Amino acid sequence: MIDLHYWPTPNGHKITMFLEEAGLAYRIHPVNIGAGEQFRPEFLAIAPNNRMPAIVDHKPADGGAPISVFESGAILVYLAEKTGRFLPSEARRRAKVLEWLFWQMSGLGPMAGQNHHFNIYAPEKIPYAIDRYVKETNRLYGVLNKQLGKHEFVAGEYSIADMACYPWIAPWKRQGQTLADFPNLKRWFEAIAARPGTVRAYKAGEAIQMQRPSELTDEQKKILFGQTAEVVRN
Repeated sequence: MIDLHYWPTPNGHKITMFLEEAGLAYRIHPVNIGAGEQFRPEFLAIAPNNRMPAIVDHKPADGGAPISVFESGAILVYLAEKTGRFLPSEARRRAKVLEWLFWQMSGLGPMAGQNHHFNIYAPEKIPYAIDRYVKETNRLYGVLNKQLGKHEFVAGEYSIADMACYPWIAPWKRQGQTLADFPNLKRWFEAIAARPGTVRAYKAGEAIQMQRPSELTDEQKKILFGQTAEVVRN
């Protein structure tokens, strides 16, 4: 059994996508990030960066004590190695999957995240910041579209690279993008959306999604965006 500490965000959806695709037994433990639950000592014990998702695997492959893993990319690699699925063992194919996984972790996720922040959450609309991140998101869509013109999936076969990228493309309207401008990306996106594992993964978050307010309060924004080292000092 895997305990998944989760909130229905793009990074959270990555992990439910894997768990559903692999058919692994798991329990969701909601971490309400707007209420500051990511700063609870019991959560920080497994996720010292006070970010979800995080997992605790109660039946690791070595048969030993439970293993906790934080950071969505690390969790995907861990689960892929545990199950032997969605990450090739052959060196060249494995390297390709990891390239695109890290591309998402270092590029698509952070840039789209800043896009969301300055477009939706920032108290002051700063045209330069909005333009900067909308354009960079657009560039990254172009990179992915070009790659998907060569392959059915991001790294050839369906893999953790696809699971990492899809949830960050799902909010394309919020990111000021148009999928029709990227035909290869659109074809891939629709194929991933139709997978039963993807459908189940997003359904798993629907009840939790209903707990999220349509707009963040000032206090929630302070919790999410006003953090300094003080929140993890103790």
